[in-house]
Amino acid sequence: MRFPRATFCMCAWSPSDLQRLLMEQSALITGGSSGIGLAIARALREDGFRLTLAARTRAKVEAAARELDALAVSADVADDGDCRRIVEEHRQRHGRLDVLVNSAGVGIAGDIADMPAKQIDLQLDVNLRGLMLVTAAALPLLREARGLVVNLASIAGTMGTPFLPVYGAAKAAVIQFTDTLNRGEQEHGVRATAISPGFVDTPMTDWNPVPKEEMIRPEDCAEIVRLLLRLSPYARIPHVVVERLGS
Repeated sequence: MRFPRATFCMCAWSPSDLQRLLMEQSALITGGSSGIGLAIARALREDGFRLTLAARTRAKVEAAARELDALAVSADVADDGDCRRIVEEHRQRHGRLDVLVNSAGVGIAGDIADMPAKQIDLQLDVNLRGLMLVTAAALPLLREARGLVVNLASIAGTMGTPFLPVYGAAKAAVIQFTDTLNRGEQEHGVRATAISPGFVDTPMTDWNPVPKEEMIRPEDCAEIVRLLLRLSPYARIPHVVVERLGS
């Protein structure tokens, strides 16, 4: 009796290897209840990923999770314990992590001379510190899956932006952290990409005078994630800048 080649090759694999192979891929997305995070979640769900969505507002994240048949985690990435809990709840539900998307973010416009320390701390905690803590907690799972980390940075992190001094500084640090993560994790097969878009049509840019119809679409960022997942395991793109036409 002749067996298909794939079946024959799998016979030599251990039960744990087979279990990992047969499990569906999964993704964890912070800031997954709206904007860029939700657009990426929708694209990954269409591509067959099981999802965990994390966001601070319980009602919003649960509504998004119902739409996408995802696990909802109400959490604040400014909190150390919540950063670890997000990853642990994902692990308990899905067992593996192939894609981590750090999309949670907050930006406060204003002159640095007038900005209260509380607003400075909030932006650093959410945009940078929380991103690092979630990534650190997720690394054991990402190493097992040779996974992908997508960090949402900003074009404000690539140039001086006086009206977003703390936000821009935090996003510049995200870009640097992503590059360092690539260098440090390459032996484990973990790859990381920072995406730095200009103004995107999300609730975070409601204050901006640029008309919404002239902004970058959240789905543009989702398509970049899809592209990253189509690369071979030996190719990585450390940083993608997405400019708004006319800017």
